[in-house]
Amino acid sequence: MVGIDDRVLCRTPAAPQGTGTNIPVWKFEAVRSAILAELSRGKAPASALVARVRDRLPAHELGRLGSLGWHVTTIRLEMEVRGEVARLSEGPLVVGLGPHANSGL
Repeated sequence: MVGIDDRVLCRTPAAPQGTGTNIPVWKFEAVRSAILAELSRGKAPASALVARVRDRLPAHELGRLGSLGWHVTTIRLEMEVRGEVARLSEGPLVVGLGPHANSGL
């Protein structure tokens, strides 16, 4: 069972190991699941992920989440570190499922 204070360390591909932002597990899992569901349909511009994640989250979660754009970007970057999401092009940034998308890391 996940406690109310349990958090996930969200890193970035460019940051030193062990640094990042701690996000509550429920927020991380809600946004991560929505990103994976969206990218399972195919690649997507990173700029479109916020709107697509918004469409997938229930209203009660959106109301408690805070800045959706910040959470989508922060969690997407952690997913890149884990290999669940991969950058397919740089400008404009397009992302898709990575080699570890189904591993549940």
